[in-house]
Amino acid sequence: MKKTWWLIPCLVLALGAVGCAPGSSQVVTPIVQQSTGIWVTGQGEVMAVPDIAELRLGVEARADTVSEAQSQASEAMNKVMEALKDNGVAEKDIQTQRFSIYPMTKWIKERDEEVITGYRVTNVVLAKIREVDKAGVIIDAVARAGGDFTRIQGVSFTVDDPTPYYEEARNKAMEDAKNKAKQLADLAGVKLGKPTYISEGTVYWPRGIIEEFAQGGGMAPALAPPISPGELKVTVSVQVVYEIS
Repeated sequence: MKKTWWLIPCLVLALGAVGCAPGSSQVVTPIVQQSTGIWVTGQGEVMAVPDIAELRLGVEARADTVSEAQSQASEAMNKVMEALKDNGVAEKDIQTQRFSIYPMTKWIKERDEEVITGYRVTNVVLAKIREVDKAGVIIDAVARAGGDFTRIQGVSFTVDDPTPYYEEARNKAMEDAKNKAKQLADLAGVKLGKPTYISEGTVYWPRGIIEEFAQGGGMAPALAPPISPGELKVTVSVQVVYEIS
């Protein structure tokens, strides 16, 4: 006698599983979950006046020996640190960013070899200036203190506590999203409901940057440079999904 085999279909869905009893078949209609509603992106912008200037500066010394280069760099840096403190920069607001010692080399073609001609010592710090109006005066003071060893990489501006600006920009972003959703709902002839999904996207906090004053073997500025912090634009974006009916 020929045996007949029956295949009983089993269907597993995203929202659950359906079992198949032996000897029986069952027809199951798949459940498809669709995303409904109005999806919008809102953006809020707030202008902030910087109350912090961050000055990146340091010293660079070159000499025949490591000890000589390090001695020159240390002496110049001590004067720079003293100038910063004399102009109201707290010690807690001065942070070492980089300290390095590198050999300077030269290729001797006749001997087909590279030889060390001296050493370069670099010491860079980040100074947080809380009196922004004094940034130019402080730059001039440290440049004079460090002399030809001074290296000023640049200055950037920021806000010590950005939280209030974030909150204001976030409020504007949500208001912008609601206005967009309401307009779309009116155009479509549907009623706008409550938000069912909210996601904060980009939070952009810029840093106003002024390029380098002195670099490499350049000379330090002779006069206090005019420094204008201007304003910073804080941007927050949100994605919101609203119910419709």
